[in-house]
Amino acid sequence: MLAKIKPSQQKPPLRYCLSCGKTDNMRNRRYCSLKCRQHLRQKLTTRTGLLEALNVRHATFYFTPEMIVLDIIVRDIREVFRYRALRTNGSRPADDFGKMANSLGEAWWEETARTGKKYMASRRLLQMAEKHEGESLSLVRPRLIRTPAVRAESLRCLGISKAELGSKQLGRLIRDAYRRQAKIHHPDAGGQPTTFRNIHDAYKDLLKWADNPTFIRRRGFPDKWYYDGTAQKWTQPTPRKR
Repeated sequence: MLAKIKPSQQKPPLRYCLSCGKTDNMRNRRYCSLKCRQHLRQKLTTRTGLLEALNVRHATFYFTPEMIVLDIIVRDIREVFRYRALRTNGSRPADDFGKMANSLGEAWWEETARTGKKYMASRRLLQMAEKHEGESLSLVRPRLIRTPAVRAESLRCLGISKAELGSKQLGRLIRDAYRRQAKIHHPDAGGQPTTFRNIHDAYKDLLKWADNPTFIRRRGFPDKWYYDGTAQKWTQPTPRKR
């Protein structure tokens, strides 16, 4: 029912759709289309019942050109349970995941019908998985990621990256960036009033943030879809750090 194969040593291309694996004309995009991303999210979401039956605390889904992989951590068990299946030629990872989840779901219901006990059915599914201990836990249970809650447009206007927001001299960095842009875009220097107004607004916005930094907190991985069992929700891969 499930393929027992060795992990692929081939790494996916640097620029590929995180929902279907497409590499053509991706440039700096993370998904080939909004519809493609929504298709995978829907497939994952409609099968959360299986994860709930297994009492999953954390899970990740990802794929290579050859296979799809579902890793789970069950509450109170310090092991990673891994389910893998070969990719079907011409099918998207979302559809292959649906087939694998359906297969596991059928096995769960068959065992429930045979024993009359749901916990026995869940135990049977865990016995079907590959087991990994120790460091593998960090591959499924992500650290909390803090992302500065700043407007991307403000950073763009002043030419500042998110990485620079951690500077101990942030106030000076913002002021220096503002002066550089003002020399170029101030109306007295031949710049457009609208552009300069946007730069000035960005300057005030970033100074305000520097006085009281706020962050968006989330868990996730840059190349895997992540499931939080507490929220019973799948989230898309996190943006890569620049």
